[in-house]
Amino acid sequence: MVRLAKLNPFKKPSASISKGHLAAVNTLQNGSKHLLAIEGLSAAEINKFLDLAERYVERNLATDKKHPILRGRTLINLFFENSTRTRTSFELAGKRMGADVINISVGASSVKKGETLIDTAQTINAMHPDFIVIRHAESGTAHMLAQHVNCSVINAGDGSHEHPTQALLDALTIRRAKGKIKGLKVAICGDILHSRVARSNIALLHTLGANVTIIAPPTLLPADAASLGVTITSNMREGIKDADIVMMLRLQMERMQGHFIPSIREYFHFWGLNREKLSLAAPDALVMHPGPINRGVEIDTDIADDLERSVILEQVEMGVAVRQAVLEILAQA
Repeated sequence: MVRLAKLNPFKKPSASISKGHLAAVNTLQNGSKHLLAIEGLSAAEINKFLDLAERYVERNLATDKKHPILRGRTLINLFFENSTRTRTSFELAGKRMGADVINISVGASSVKKGETLIDTAQTINAMHPDFIVIRHAESGTAHMLAQHVNCSVINAGDGSHEHPTQALLDALTIRRAKGKIKGLKVAICGDILHSRVARSNIALLHTLGANVTIIAPPTLLPADAASLGVTITSNMREGIKDADIVMMLRLQMERMQGHFIPSIREYFHFWGLNREKLSLAAPDALVMHPGPINRGVEIDTDIADDLERSVILEQVEMGVAVRQAVLEILAQA
């Protein structure tokens, strides 16, 4: 495999990425259009995604969910990490829009035989796809891929760097439930250090005017957390006090090298969400989680299944609509 630059997941990964001014996309110096990160997008660009996704939410409730504006286009899901939710969501979005969708099983691909990522990118590029959705364990992979293909690249999660469509679907879920994002207090609790979901959400929520608090044990906070423009605490009860949104994060055990927490039991005691801690948030506070949920580790089962407080299933529903909006905007960019 090609060696990738080790990026600081809380800093912009490449000086060659600039904010797109005509469409809600990231534009490389060669003019190609992608969705690689939330960082660099303006509030107007983010809202362009959300406004279009709102229309897809309604369409997806209809009997006929097809909107074949991508007929004749090809979308390739290139996932080097497993993710049932994200991959299925992109597949469903593409098919509902009339695209031909191909899922590449990396475990059975030439990458396992020693082919480099750039070789794989060039091979796929020779097939003339219109979109490549990539998930990879290394930060910066999506940016590198975008420099070696002619089609639009969508970052479905790269290492601990970003996961832009997750942040967009989270924002859509919040906006539909609360009617706004600006001025809300959002508490993000858990493994901030390794979480691309946290990184994208912090960037998006800050841009749209929310007040963000991050909560984690000191070992799971990034070294430059103070530069993120958020309130930081290791005390969960203090952090979720009066919060409008409580967003729980999964412990990224697969990214941890060494011991970051004393034990799962102690982690849940101090940083797991239970009914007593949630009572400190606003009376109408909503609970979010990007999934998959580790019940009894970061969240109690009764809260995860509380249909009045939990919007976890709504997040899944919003994911299809957001990814449809992303595909349409990139197709027209």
